[in-house]
Amino acid sequence: MHIVVCIKQVPDSAQIRVHPVTNTIMRQGVPAIVNPYDLFALEEALRLKDRFGGRVTMLCMGPPQAEEALRKCISFGASDAVLVTDRAFAGADTLATSYALAAAIRKIGEEQAVDLVFTGKQTIDGDTAQVGPGVAKRLGLNLLTYVSRIVDVDLDARRLRVERRAEGGVQVLDTTLPSLITMLEGTNEMRFASLDDMLRAARFAVRKWNKDDAGIEDLTKIGLKGSPTIVSKVFGPTPRTEKADIQVVADSSAQDAALNLLQKIFTAHPQLEDELVERLS
Repeated sequence: MHIVVCIKQVPDSAQIRVHPVTNTIMRQGVPAIVNPYDLFALEEALRLKDRFGGRVTMLCMGPPQAEEALRKCISFGASDAVLVTDRAFAGADTLATSYALAAAIRKIGEEQAVDLVFTGKQTIDGDTAQVGPGVAKRLGLNLLTYVSRIVDVDLDARRLRVERRAEGGVQVLDTTLPSLITMLEGTNEMRFASLDDMLRAARFAVRKWNKDDAGIEDLTKIGLKGSPTIVSKVFGPTPRTEKADIQVVADSSAQDAALNLLQKIFTAHPQLEDELVERLS
């Protein structure tokens, strides 16, 4: 079994600040981490590797320093790592990123056919959840999003059954391999790296591919040229001036306090009362 896990090195969102004048993200001094959602995908891939054997190849598109993110994944037990890095990829949006990753996965598949591709449900810096589906579309893979559990894998029959989280509950989906899975957060717990794997990661030779090595055929579909998305402004939320309305219930019943609160809400938003009356009737 050959599994490719796509990851992204992202700035630690807990330490990101927005410049008060230019309204741009200040990345200076912000540590880079592996996108947390991608770690759920990696752990699930490693569990399948433990169960069926085979190979887990890590794939990342980013600057040269993203090599550290790939080494971290190797320390958890991944088999191989490929960093797609080239100045031609700079400024890529989700459309251009999915094109580059799909080309790299095709190249990896020439070495050994790919059975499964894993991604996290989204990244914490972009939050679009578009790259995984974009890769699946470009490669013609069956797409399984927001997967919460892999129920069964039958390599002989080339079939896969998963559970995915949906608005109406949990869906059970049965499909064929090869497929692309975007894993939901909280579905597993990342294992600890063993000492042997940490030593292996420290000396591991991460493969670095430029646009030619990755098999990019159309240069107009990568980087800024292939990115129709335009970010006009980045800004932080405006602090609210309203203070919380505290209801004291020491001298009155909870019912009276609730009625008083509802009266204040209806006074501030009169249309809300009309809508509720209409729905109840």
